[in-house]
Amino acid sequence: MSNTYDKSIRNKSFLSTQNIILINIAWGVISLLYFLLFSAKVPGNDGFEHRAQWYMIGKNIFENIAYLASGLLCLRNWRSPQIVSGRNVWLFTAIGMLSYFLGNIIFDYTELVLGQEPSVSLGDIFFVISYVCLGVGMVMAVISRRISLEAWQLLIILAIGAFGSALAWFISNLPQTAAKATKELMPTWMQTVEPFLTLFYVVSDVLLLMIATTLLLAFWGGRASLSWRMIAAAAFSLYIADMWFKYASRNPQYESGDILEVFWVFGGVLFGMGAALEHDASLTRIRRASGRKRP
Repeated sequence: MSNTYDKSIRNKSFLSTQNIILINIAWGVISLLYFLLFSAKVPGNDGFEHRAQWYMIGKNIFENIAYLASGLLCLRNWRSPQIVSGRNVWLFTAIGMLSYFLGNIIFDYTELVLGQEPSVSLGDIFFVISYVCLGVGMVMAVISRRISLEAWQLLIILAIGAFGSALAWFISNLPQTAAKATKELMPTWMQTVEPFLTLFYVVSDVLLLMIATTLLLAFWGGRASLSWRMIAAAAFSLYIADMWFKYASRNPQYESGDILEVFWVFGGVLFGMGAALEHDASLTRIRRASGRKRP
């Protein structure tokens, strides 16, 4: 009996909020160092420069573990009846994170194993699900708090949305003469689907950016707001990585793994940190409430 109790205590201490935050920070720092030190391309036998295969595998491991871990942490919040922000918020966020994880797996398989251009793949199905679920979860979080924003805050949100839209439009309209030949080699269905997917991702990125700004302004200040600041920072990280991918992938010789793509790892890490902080804040509120009820 005592052995079971001791194991339970050890497991709880290992999954403490402090340990989870430290592990996530360490994962983000190690990922950044990995990208900085090893992302350079080397000349290949075909006359073009390529990134080492081992680097691509390591880069995928950093990304995928970050999203898998954050998805599991969000599921933990969904299963907790004490969660303050609402269990459905974290259910949709968990589905979004796990869908992103599955989409990455298919993207990586298409690029590394099949050696094909993953501009359109089955992974996009999961990426679309991820964006929809993340957007629904974040909107539910905003609605559940009955946020009342001042005029200057609304102006900031609109300015961020305008800037995000302008940047996306600018990147979309850059000349791409070299990429046209590559697109002509794509199957007809891919050429048909790609513009709709591109538009969906751009609109989703801008909307997530605006929702993240709303969360950042509404929940600024106090310990309870830390989790939503992490979620907002995660949305900003996804936007930076997606815009860079949109810009860099216009090159027909594009290979994933550029330094700014580390923000994809940061996105997963920050979502996981936000989930852990929200879980801790909810338990703290419950303890304080039960303590006040005692005679």
